[in-house]
Amino acid sequence: MLLNTPARDTAQQATDFTLPDPDGNLHSLKDLMGANGLLIAFICNHCPYVQAIADRLAEDAKTLKAEGVNTVAIMSNDYSYVPSDAPPFMKRFAEQHGFDFPYLVDQDQSIGQAYGAVCTPDFFGFNRHGELQYRGRLDDAHMGSGEGRTPELVYALRQIAETGQGPEQQHPSMGCSIKWR
Repeated sequence: MLLNTPARDTAQQATDFTLPDPDGNLHSLKDLMGANGLLIAFICNHCPYVQAIADRLAEDAKTLKAEGVNTVAIMSNDYSYVPSDAPPFMKRFAEQHGFDFPYLVDQDQSIGQAYGAVCTPDFFGFNRHGELQYRGRLDDAHMGSGEGRTPELVYALRQIAETGQGPEQQHPSMGCSIKWR
């Protein structure tokens, strides 16, 4: 089912978590927060919307990392329902797309639910204080190649890094519904 993300709630604080990557290494919110903020991307392997933006996400995450904004991806889908989203496939997906950020397993789906994630991809941009300032799409290319795109998420997180506040206008992300148990 195709969904759009709701508007951001600037009162939302980043919910603390400790989640494993596909190799079992634990990563916590505290350790992932960058000097200028954190991007949390709820994604999965099988979603055609995620597949269409994965390379651009990896590229944008590298740009943001150089500017003090870290990225983490979280997979909250029920992978007993969608086996191609299981941890071994997550590892392969991350390598295939050049992710240089952790891709974590939310096996009990508690973190996806705590954040109010609704679809893949669903992007949450937090300032250095853990306050939600961006809940929107990656860019304006949608399912296209990304040629001539406007990297809205990068621009928004740069503004957040500089001012602590996100842009007033934010376009919702669009994608496949998260597969809840």
